[in-house]
Amino acid sequence: MSNKIKNIIYIIGFILSLIICYQLAFSRTLKLKNEYTQLNQEASIFESMPKHMATLKKKEHYYDSLLIKYQHNSSIQNTLLKTLNTYAKAHDLQVIDFIKPHTFKQDNLTIKTYQFELEGSYNNIQGLIYELEQNQKFGEIISVHLKKQKKPRTRKVYLNAKILLKSLS
Repeated sequence: MSNKIKNIIYIIGFILSLIICYQLAFSRTLKLKNEYTQLNQEASIFESMPKHMATLKKKEHYYDSLLIKYQHNSSIQNTLLKTLNTYAKAHDLQVIDFIKPHTFKQDNLTIKTYQFELEGSYNNIQGLIYELEQNQKFGEIISVHLKKQKKPRTRKVYLNAKILLKSLS
């Protein structure tokens, strides 16, 4: 054999040995290295998770406090009406009238008086009054005017209540 053929065989053998080495050793090593870096990244994410959770909980608490503050102070009329409607649906009451609140100032206090009219049974109206004054704490009920009425067509007797609620702010 000539030197030229020997060199070609050595070069082909060297290339084949590189391919076999890559298939058997190098490719597995590179896969394991990639997997190692990926697992390290996930571990660093998991290590920083408590910090992120703490900041997210602080943000949630802050936003909840803002929501409660602005929902209660700025739109007490809307929340009162929403409470009236949900209680009325649940306890067979009808909200007949909800008049715009009367506002006046006295000794650096803004006093709002809400007037609304309901129809239903005495126990349900009394339960709503208790709910508004004790549980929801919208303010103080200053007047309840109850009137027994009868519908002419159906001759059904019902109770009509006009309620005044005073709120200080």
